[in-house]
Amino acid sequence: MANIQWYPGHMNKARNQLEDKMGFLDVIVEVLDARIPQASRNPMIEELVGDKPHLIILNKADLADPVLTKMWQKKLQEPGKFVMALDSLHNTNMQVLIRMIKKAASAKTKKFEAKGASNPTIRIALAGIPNCGKSTIINRLVGRNVAEVGNKPGVTKGQTWLKTKTNIQILDTPGILWPKFEDQEVGFKLAAFGAIKDTIFHADDVALFVLKNLRKYYLSNLVKFARSSKEEVENISDTDLLLAMTNVYGMRDDYDRFSLYMLQRLRKGKIGRITLDRL
Repeated sequence: MANIQWYPGHMNKARNQLEDKMGFLDVIVEVLDARIPQASRNPMIEELVGDKPHLIILNKADLADPVLTKMWQKKLQEPGKFVMALDSLHNTNMQVLIRMIKKAASAKTKKFEAKGASNPTIRIALAGIPNCGKSTIINRLVGRNVAEVGNKPGVTKGQTWLKTKTNIQILDTPGILWPKFEDQEVGFKLAAFGAIKDTIFHADDVALFVLKNLRKYYLSNLVKFARSSKEEVENISDTDLLLAMTNVYGMRDDYDRFSLYMLQRLRKGKIGRITLDRL
């Protein structure tokens, strides 16, 4: 399999802009993809957070393995960190998110309230990898479509301050990846769930990576999607299975086309509630 690397210049610019705004922020909200909680954690964001209150959102929880999501919530919980699962697409738990933001900023707000301020403004930044659902979360918090949403990376291009009706100001930031994936599995996981543009990698390589993991952890889901029997799926190589599925889905020998189709179905949850980061 070919290595996957992607770090456009605008991501370095976004990282520097976020660093410049840190002094104005009360809470850093890091948005992760619940299906790859570890792979979607940007080490540069962790460096920027420092000692500021840090809220971690496991977004797209409706598409992730619910058992593993609960386990990841416990694992990511540390002093000074607040962790919650969220389904922003279906507007689930948004009031919980608002309460958690206020809880994370409570030290600051209490200080201002002691000086006579009423409902002081809480300034937060939403940061994370491309296509993790930041824009959807922002639209839910603001109450209208102010951030462009797309099922592809790189939709948000610049930083913008946005107001909500709950005394929370939001700094929307573009999705930021990091310069080098030390573990190539991280690159494949990010590609599988749409954090990297499909034009950057070979779809069949990523599809084979996904098939290997589905066979190991979600065999019944794979059997159903492959439109085959358990015995047939278990006794065939990943490459032969990919070719067989390409044929079953009427794409003849166009396995590149089928590979992209399979990844799109995976991202939409049509293969099942899949989490590729294991504990």
